[in-house]
Amino acid sequence: MPSQNDLPELAPLIHQAALDPHLSAETINEICDASLHCNFSGFCTNLTRLSTARLRLGAPNKTKLIAVIAFPFGSIPNIHKQAEAEWAAEQGAEQLDVAPNFFALSEGKIELFADEIANICEIGLPVRVILDMANLKHQDVALAVEASIDAGAYGIQTGNGFGGEINVSAIHQLVNLTRGRCEIKAVGGIKTVDHALKLIEAGATTIGTSLGPQFIQSLLKKEK
Repeated sequence: MPSQNDLPELAPLIHQAALDPHLSAETINEICDASLHCNFSGFCTNLTRLSTARLRLGAPNKTKLIAVIAFPFGSIPNIHKQAEAEWAAEQGAEQLDVAPNFFALSEGKIELFADEIANICEIGLPVRVILDMANLKHQDVALAVEASIDAGAYGIQTGNGFGGEINVSAIHQLVNLTRGRCEIKAVGGIKTVDHALKLIEAGATTIGTSLGPQFIQSLLKKEK
């Protein structure tokens, strides 16, 4: 691994994902170590890995422990989603990436959609709302963004990582809708440094990827 003094500027913009359910505890620990070494701003994992990750990451530091809630599709009752979020906070999560109530959104029940997010925001941790931009109409994305920000969301995430890769036009859309009021996390098929850099140039403030260390190695090779 490179020296921390040699790390590229991209490093603090990365949220390293460890969401594969087949990852061993040893692998989770290795990914935590790499995230710390690279000064990634986040390490994102599921509820069953939180305690392992919290122990390995140690006391709160630059690399925030992020828990996914109701991941990947948000299709659980509000009471259980709230319980997941509260439990994650108790386990040491520092931020929450929440899959919202897409059914309420599709039914035009925007208050129900927003109230669920607002209740989770009351826990006191920064909340990112995971949209499904590849499968939402433009007007639904606009409604979801406004409702999420009004509910207290800290950021908007482009998707859950399933399906195709996120493109620049989706980031431009979010930039226009958010107008600087919240962060924009780009997620979805980001497999190269060039792709990540294009998304950042378009306005993404964070990149969610399972390939963070590889990106750093690739950038360092380019700089030589």
